[in-house]
Amino acid sequence: MQKDWIYVGLTSLFELFWIYGFNVANTWWHWIIIVLMIATDFHFLSKACRNLPTGTVYAIFAGIGTIGTTLMDIFIFGGEFNMLKAVFMFILLLGVIGLKLADNNPGSEGKEKGVHA
Repeated sequence: MQKDWIYVGLTSLFELFWIYGFNVANTWWHWIIIVLMIATDFHFLSKACRNLPTGTVYAIFAGIGTIGTTLMDIFIFGGEFNMLKAVFMFILLLGVIGLKLADNNPGSEGKEKGVHA
């Protein structure tokens, strides 16, 4: 199970790499690298979903991507930071953590991956 969480981390990291690439690509070979990063990203995403609940994996993937992209925009590309952005990033983070905790709920055993009692 630990290996699956490493895949979640890798897919989230590669998502940030290719999103960064979208902002800086200006030659054809940059786009080839971006396409390879996207393929690698989805490879790790599919591996993570094999043994972990797909909804949780996708929520973490999308949450890290959203927060990471917003922070990248602020710190790398000179975007504006304001308290409203901070509040919504915090709410998003709480939602992702909540989904992870809900998957660990003892009442949800046997309901993952289509297994029903």
